[in-house]
Amino acid sequence: MRYPIMLALAVGAPLAGHAQEAAPTGPAISYGQRPAYLVDKLPDGELKTTLEACLDQTPRRTDFSIGHRGAPLMFPEHTVEANRAAAQQGAGILECDVTFTSDKELVCRHAQNDLHTTTNIVTTDLASTCVTPFTPAGDGGDATAECRTSEITLKEFRTLEPKMDAADASATTAEEYLGGVAPFRTTLYSDGAQLMTHAESIALFQDLGAKFTPELKAASVEMPFDGFSQEDYAQKLVDEYIAAGVPPEDVWLQSFNLSDVQYWIDSTDFGAQAVYLDDRYEAEDDDEGLIDPMDPATFKPTMAELKEMGVNYIAPPIWMLLTVNDAGEMVPSPYAEAATEADLEIIAWSLERSGPLAGGGGWYFQSVSDVVDGDEGYLTVLDALAQDVGVTGVFSDWPATVTFYANCMDL
Repeated sequence: MRYPIMLALAVGAPLAGHAQEAAPTGPAISYGQRPAYLVDKLPDGELKTTLEACLDQTPRRTDFSIGHRGAPLMFPEHTVEANRAAAQQGAGILECDVTFTSDKELVCRHAQNDLHTTTNIVTTDLASTCVTPFTPAGDGGDATAECRTSEITLKEFRTLEPKMDAADASATTAEEYLGGVAPFRTTLYSDGAQLMTHAESIALFQDLGAKFTPELKAASVEMPFDGFSQEDYAQKLVDEYIAAGVPPEDVWLQSFNLSDVQYWIDSTDFGAQAVYLDDRYEAEDDDEGLIDPMDPATFKPTMAELKEMGVNYIAPPIWMLLTVNDAGEMVPSPYAEAATEADLEIIAWSLERSGPLAGGGGWYFQSVSDVVDGDEGYLTVLDALAQDVGVTGVFSDWPATVTFYANCMDL
């Protein structure tokens, strides 16, 4: 049988050095209806039979399941409510994407310049701080705006109301611009949602019985910012965990900037689990540094060189880890095989961000779109990541699915 043989690789040894199940604290855990919905869509076979047998199991929290910005499939991202939902779905690790305000305070936002799509700022008095004021659609052009946390103080940030990440490109008023939510998402849980500072996220995640994976976001402003250097920024992130008494083994710091990861490795006690978010597939400057997940000759630095630098965790998007062989089967990509050979732990992002998969799954599933034609693809891709690639964790916009799968395979 495939699953018992592969169990240790899938979830028996999740994030290195840690038991799968987090401490028995935090809210009661429930899978809700979605995992059963996805299992029902699977074709008859070993995977469906295995997962069906687990639908009545008692859910447990697992470090294999990582809340991506909380649970933003249905809750406004990086809010108290989104993270409570993720914890209630059994995510053992929660994420605060970190950026800073004009007074250099750390707050949870996916980008320094996303306030116009994730809050109501364009309809408030703080609209005057936007680096690109709201401009209505017209003459064939889309409505636009750009508003940054670096233009407002923490006190001003706290006055904003979070919303689902979206904008209506056809808007002719600022109020209309707040719309545009994708049809597979919802505004049902937006009322009264609460923004968080990074320090507040630490306290919340502790109360929820979860561990931590903050991402240091690239600044939209030139660094140093008013004397605040990139190293100051990276250190301030660490300092807030130290101040809260959080041990390094409970924290997986993340950055797309390899220099940030190197700083944490060389200068802090939090470097052993620092995660390099690999986006070299997007290299600019005439494609210098661009890598092809199917061609190891392009991996510069190589996986072995990353390991020599002290990097132990690498996190690429899902599509970089899988390919389809001549038999039409999902298999590990050369990128995934090279990372495994270099003894790098792999974390994948982000499941259930694409909405319905009838059209192949879009960006996150681009390397396997030929074999994905329905929502059951969330489970078949997750199964390939866990069983064949051997990832140690998966980010998801709806962690219940990953929690369910991890719990089932551990049984």
